[in-house]
Amino acid sequence: MTHLLLLWDIDGTLIDGDHVCEALYPSAFERLTGRPALHRVSIAGRTELDIMDELFARHGVGGVGPERVTTELAARLRERAAELRAAGRALPGAVEALRALAARGDVTQSVLTGNLRANAELKLGLFGLAEFLDLSVGAYGDDARERPALVPVARRRAAAVHGHAFDAGRTVLIGDTPRDVAAGRIGGARVVAVASGASSAHALRAAGADTVLADLRDTAAVLRAVRAAGPAARSPG
Repeated sequence: MTHLLLLWDIDGTLIDGDHVCEALYPSAFERLTGRPALHRVSIAGRTELDIMDELFARHGVGGVGPERVTTELAARLRERAAELRAAGRALPGAVEALRALAARGDVTQSVLTGNLRANAELKLGLFGLAEFLDLSVGAYGDDARERPALVPVARRRAAAVHGHAFDAGRTVLIGDTPRDVAAGRIGGARVVAVASGASSAHALRAAGADTVLADLRDTAAVLRAVRAAGPAARSPG
């Protein structure tokens, strides 16, 4: 069987952070600028630095370096970790799907996420998901501002660890937004979309997902979707 690199989105795909995660950005903005955030920005499917860049731009703020932003975002999430654990949850079927895929010898599981690495690790740890993932080969919001650029980052890291390349046919991204789908299509991955977040199955199909699932509850369906997205299922018999 062909070895696959499987890259999971986190928020809306594996976990529901309630409104705790959404509140992180105006809170960090206020700490960094001394001003309240008067404008809201869309966060779905974006990197954390990209979200903060738009917040700064919409408020006419410049000169805040990425190091300060990264430090502040990580500090604010650590501060609210207990609140996130109490209000959030692993989405139904997430643990079972991750466990089943981790047991396979032909899949390397990691993440492709807009979260900074520190925030990704904290969220996954809070909900008992980190143990199923090789986070050393993932790609994070502090690796690039635009999500499509994260796909080759993860592929290079996985190739360095495993000693063989993961091309577009052997890289599968699982996410819940049209931006996740676009990241896979542009960055070089097959896409399994899950309509467990704010985006409908219709919107995910229209964005170009190879497969769309309603959620992760049916573990067997998740495994079939992942394998169908790889080249083995399309090879002639």
